[in-house]
Amino acid sequence: MWRHEFQPGRFISGLVLITAGVLYAGDATGEWHMPWLVAVPLVIGGLAIAAVAGLVARTVRSGRRDGDDAVG
Repeated sequence: MWRHEFQPGRFISGLVLITAGVLYAGDATGEWHMPWLVAVPLVIGGLAIAAVAGLVARTVRSGRRDGDDAVG
């Protein structure tokens, strides 16, 4: 049984920020060079996608609740 609802917006934003952190860590250790122009669109685009996913999930959940009230 799930302990909480799955929240795709938070999941996506977490993945994006972890990816940005790993990229910066690799740049800081000298493993590779990552220009800041890569990280900024990654984070902004990822957060935008997470916002859309969160809004879609919220809409689906509220639609499901409205349908359950009409039946019961």
